[in-house]
This record gives sequence, C-alpha cells and structure tokens, in this order.
Amino acid sequence: MVATQTPSRYSPAMLPALGHINAWIFDLDNTLYPASADLFGLIDVRMNLYIQRLMGLDHDAARVVQKTLFREHGTTLSGLMKTHDIDPSDFLDFVHDIEMDALDEDRRLVEAVARLPGRKLIFTNGDADYAARVLERLGLSKSFEAIHDIHACAYQPKPHIASYESMVANFGIDPTTSLFVEDMARNLKPAKAIGMTTVWVNNGSEFGDHEADRTFIDYEIHDVGHWLHAITGGPE
Repeated sequence: MVATQTPSRYSPAMLPALGHINAWIFDLDNTLYPASADLFGLIDVRMNLYIQRLMGLDHDAARVVQKTLFREHGTTLSGLMKTHDIDPSDFLDFVHDIEMDALDEDRRLVEAVARLPGRKLIFTNGDADYAARVLERLGLSKSFEAIHDIHACAYQPKPHIASYESMVANFGIDPTTSLFVEDMARNLKPAKAIGMTTVWVNNGSEFGDHEADRTFIDYEIHDVGHWLHAITGGPE
C-alpha cells in the first residue's frame, strides 16, 4: 500500500524508516522544480520543430509522431534514433536550447538536500549539460556527486532496466540502500524491482497509466523540498 504523505501529516518521525538509505537519487525535470515551470513545454515545442524539419511534416502531424515515439520507446530521442538514425547530440542540443527564466534559486531545497546523509545523484533522461544548467538556476550546482544522463545510459532511457543497471554499476550503488525520487510513476517500477525505495512526486506532470498497480510506489509526495525538510527534521 502506498504511504501517501500530505503537508499536514509530514513528520520527522519518518526518518528511522529511511535510516538505511545511503544513496539519494533524484530525477530532474518536474521533480526538483515545480511542474508549473513547464520547461518541458518549451522542450516539447523544440522537439516538434525538430521532427517537422526532419520529416517535412506540419505541426499537427509532427506532434502525432512525437507522442507515438514517446509512448513506444520511452523518449522521443530513443524513437528517432531507432527509426531515423539521428545524431543524439544534435537532437539534444537543439531541443534543450531554451530559456530557463521560469526557474529560481530554491534555498529550501538546497538546504534540505545538504542535510541528507550519504551520496546524492541525478538520474535523468536528459543530458548532463542541460541538467547542469537547471541545477545552476536552482542553486543546486554543488549539491550532487554526479549526473547519470542519457549518454551514460547508452541512449536506453528510463524506464528501460538497462539504464538503472548502468547507473548502479557506474557508481557502485547498492539498490537496497538507495532511494529514487521521480515524477513519472512508471519510471519507479524498475527501481523498485532492483530493490530501491521509491518516491513518486505526484505533481500533475505524470504521463502513463499506473493506477492499476501501485505496489512499486513506497511514498507519494507533492513537493520534494517539503518532504525532505520533514524527513531530516529541518525548519519549514
């Protein structure tokens, strides 16, 4: 059963239940910043434009292609690599060429992450350059040991099990003492399968149907900073 946490029920007493965790792994987009910032909306526009130019399609037809690739391959990039043999770096440079004015430094989150015991990592389907820009805007550029990105995953994105296995191998992580925070519930299922504690950020950004099976979600939260303050006993 999912342990749903709401702001009124957060308690530092949760910490003992997470006392075994020594690796804290976070998704990036719509996880470390609010979904309302809608950076992915800007990226979505750029992906559509890329597909229009690549395939000679209009906006609506390109959108159908994009969403089909996302559903069938996990990411638009993965689908385009398989169906059109594109250069992944060229694609990522193009779609991540966006403004980040919607992001502000989040001191509450910075302080909460700093109080976490153990290692702290980013695990993203984006690339490290883009992730570094986001972290800089949030004030988190020095908060994480490393970024495990789509290049490091050999272009096998979450939720492909190979991406989790490569992260575990690259950083010598024990999944049974690791916790993974992610806004897309479907990306938590493989993490749970290899033994990780899973946290779903239910913030309205979810793509995918997980309602029939929630057994792979250990904690359901709505705001990462608030939750981290609660489990570390920090000030509100």
